[in-house]
Amino acid sequence: MHFSAHGIFDKTAENIGAKCTLDELKQQFKQNNIVLSIGMGVDKSGDYPNTNPQIIYHGEDRFPPFMMQCLGVDASVITKENIADVLDSFEAKMNEDTTAGIKIYTGYQPFYATDDIYKPFYKLAQKYDVPVVFHMGDTANSMGRLKYSHPLVVDDVAVDFPNVRFVIAHCGTPWVADAVEVAAKNKNVYIDLSGLMEGKFEAKTQIEHFKPYLDVFRTWFNYLGNYKKLMYGSDWPLVDFASYIEVIKSIVPEFAYEDVFYNNAIKVFDRISNYLNKWRTV
Repeated sequence: MHFSAHGIFDKTAENIGAKCTLDELKQQFKQNNIVLSIGMGVDKSGDYPNTNPQIIYHGEDRFPPFMMQCLGVDASVITKENIADVLDSFEAKMNEDTTAGIKIYTGYQPFYATDDIYKPFYKLAQKYDVPVVFHMGDTANSMGRLKYSHPLVVDDVAVDFPNVRFVIAHCGTPWVADAVEVAAKNKNVYIDLSGLMEGKFEAKTQIEHFKPYLDVFRTWFNYLGNYKKLMYGSDWPLVDFASYIEVIKSIVPEFAYEDVFYNNAIKVFDRISNYLNKWRTV
């Protein structure tokens, strides 16, 4: 999901009748039996990388018990002169218990996942045993460049860094078959199911209206035959939690719900358990 009071997310939340605030999230999580979110984002203001930008813009200096983050890599500001400082900053945040992984914005930034600019971050992920998430597939605006966000490129990265867990966000939509094949081939590649739809809608009507589109996922997940490779994600506030949960339930079999909605995330983002346990004892 995304969470920041800085940028477009306040207006995005309005589109689904919500507010991009901690109080709103707490209420929504309680209503939908959600125990934890992982916030994704890059903020370009101030020093890079900022300290917990998703939280500080809401007047908080610490993460709540229901939120962790993936550290977003803004490759557009990395230079030969500052790369050492950037990596030092990332490494410092690797020691924070709120850090769940690293996020790479292929498609939004003109670098392939195989570009040398990202390799130090993969090595950092391997050192600290955290996953790397790629934006893959369609971009939210016309300024994105799709050739950089085709999921087949993840195959190369997965082979070169076999000890790092990689996540193809958004199932690489519309290249669903390619994303699934990369995950099927590589034991260290997983798929998140965020961002397949957006906006406020009634789930039953949406599922019926978009049956041909959703059948693509059903078909290729059947081909994959391994629901331990798939994780629920929302891309909130682009979509309403309750309705989107029903959409995801419609494209995976009921026997896989516990894995897709909980167990697989605990495995891929394996810092989650310790974080939740820490807050339970506070």
